[in-house]
Amino acid sequence: MEFVQYRTEARVGYITLNRPEKRNALNYEVVRQLKLAFERAENDEACKVVVLEATGDVFCAGADLAYLQTLAQNTYPENLYDSTHLMQLFHQVYTLKKVVIAQVHGHAIAGGCGLAAVCDLVFSVPTAQFGYTEVKIGFIPAIVSVFLLRKIGESGTKQLLLTGDLISAEEARQIGLINYVVAPTQLATAVFEFAQKLCRENSAQSMELVKEMIYRLPDMNLNQSLPYAAEMNATARGTADCQRGLKAFLKKEKFDW
Repeated sequence: MEFVQYRTEARVGYITLNRPEKRNALNYEVVRQLKLAFERAENDEACKVVVLEATGDVFCAGADLAYLQTLAQNTYPENLYDSTHLMQLFHQVYTLKKVVIAQVHGHAIAGGCGLAAVCDLVFSVPTAQFGYTEVKIGFIPAIVSVFLLRKIGESGTKQLLLTGDLISAEEARQIGLINYVVAPTQLATAVFEFAQKLCRENSAQSMELVKEMIYRLPDMNLNQSLPYAAEMNATARGTADCQRGLKAFLKKEKFDW
């Protein structure tokens, strides 16, 4: 694909935004190619953990400016169709059966920050800035707000979305928007080693079930969530991975997944 590349290395599937001359900005075609890449990674038996990365100096600067100009001329149905396209990508990443790690080597702004935020874990360099600047141009970060409320709560979401200000990587880590801040020279290695740790130490079936529980539980009340959790517990016990893991644990054997 022209704007998105995919490769695997040691059970890690790398999805790479490759539009550096446009600061990896998003438009309809980039979103379409990202959706195809994540679908490929989810179905790739050689991939256990997914890493989202980018080329150039910026991770993703949000929507392409030329693309925004065309959207301003669209009808409401056309804009709804287009925004649904982006919504589908964010939902796809958030609910992907495999763990998704964002490797942020440069600024992640607006839609680019949204793309990083829907990943399960985010590694960043100290100099990267994060934020949603939509309100400064009369727009709103509508789709990502759904995920941000789940991830960082109402207070943090209001701070980011109402001010439109950019924050540092360390500030993003403190409010829970990202997870790790790593020196630029160590970023790729740190992400790879972390992904390898997940591949080696954790069951793929277990990580898939944990992800499913995390995105389903917030929509349930206590009387719904507890029976659901019990059902998931029982389901996990019947998986092949659990049978293997328990057998090895009881025999005090250590093995790589």
